[in-house]
This record gives sequence, C-alpha cells and structure tokens, in this order.
Amino acid sequence: MMADLKVSQEFLDFFKKLEKNNDRDWFSEHKTEFKKIETQTKNIYKSLFEIMKLHDDVDELKMFRIYRDVRFSKDKSPYKTHFGGAFHRKKPKLRGGYYLHLQPNDESFIAAGFWDPSKEDLLRIRKEFELDAKEIRDIISNKSFKSIWGDFVGDELKTAPKGFDKDHPAIDLIRKKQYIFTKKYTDKEVIENGFIVDVNNSFKAIRPYFDYMSEVLTTDLNGVSVI
Repeated sequence: MMADLKVSQEFLDFFKKLEKNNDRDWFSEHKTEFKKIETQTKNIYKSLFEIMKLHDDVDELKMFRIYRDVRFSKDKSPYKTHFGGAFHRKKPKLRGGYYLHLQPNDESFIAAGFWDPSKEDLLRIRKEFELDAKEIRDIISNKSFKSIWGDFVGDELKTAPKGFDKDHPAIDLIRKKQYIFTKKYTDKEVIENGFIVDVNNSFKAIRPYFDYMSEVLTTDLNGVSVI
C-alpha cells in the first residue's frame, strides 16, 4: 500500500547528526546505521518508481550516492546531508523529469521539469513561446496546478537571449534557462503516512505541463514531428 511507504524519524535524525559530524571517522563509526537507513529509503524510492509507472512511462530511477565530489569544491565535506533520486521519462517521445529530495530541517522538496535542457531544446522552447505563449500560460496559471506547484523557479537571463526582442510580451518566459517547478515539505510532513501519496499525486498533477512540453520538443514550429 502506498500509504504504508513512510520516511522514518531515524532518517531525519541520522542526517541531522551527519550535518554536525561530516567527517570520515564519524561516518565510519555509524556506517552500519547508515546502511540500514539507506536500504529503507531506497526501497521507498523504488516503490514510488513502480507506482509512478501506473500513470507515466518512467523508465529509469537514478539514486545519488552520499559521497560528495570535492575535487573542484571549496567545501571539502565528504558526505551529502540529503538523499536524492531522479525519475526519468522515456525519451525521445516523452520529456521532462521528476526529482525527490529528502533532507532534515524542513529542506525536503520535490521538483519536476527541465533543469538542464540542451542548447537545442532551450532554443526550441524559447521559439515556441515567442510564437505563442497562450497555451503554456493557461497550463501554469490553472488554479489547481498553481495550488500544488506555484510558479517557475530556476536560473534566467537578466535580459533577452541573443536573437529575441527584450520587449516581447513573453520575455519573462523566454529569458529562462531552466523550466522547473518545486514543492517544499516540512520534516513533519515528510514522516507522515500520506507523504508518498502526496508526492505521487503532485507528480501526476504536472502532466499537463509535461504533455505540452513533450509535444513542443518533438515537433518543429510547424507542428511536424522530428522524431
């Protein structure tokens, strides 16, 4: 049962302690505790992945390791203080992706959208919005959609991209470099029985956006398929 999928208090407690003791000696001493929590949490992600297959064609779950790549970072802390996993939709027909991030101190969230579009995809999206932004605005301003996902977040240019009019009525959409939505959760919400149900329902609610963007990214400006 989906309602039985529950993030444990032990998960939050462990990562709170890791935040204060982010070194190899402490982690080594608590490795057994971590492996138990890791197994439990991975099972939640895997179960959610199977549930999502009932309403979307997701074909890959990527769970990220706890070890940080510190080679090019000033922060040399060896471990991440969160757990993350990405759910990929089946390309090339379906576009967009989902992400679940679990972190104590009310830092957990889910995300959906396009956080690293290719140069070609980004140009195609911008060209679509330049041509006609009514459909995307109707989708993201829908009351039910907005109550769950709010507004776009992510990086954007301060002005118009090269080749676009800075006074275009859709410049607020065109200048974005990412097209992401996020939804935050408190620690209290994360450990409630209905948390994964809410995550799954929220992912379901993003579909009108994904369906629209998938159509854009698999056709040219004349609506002819490119796949």
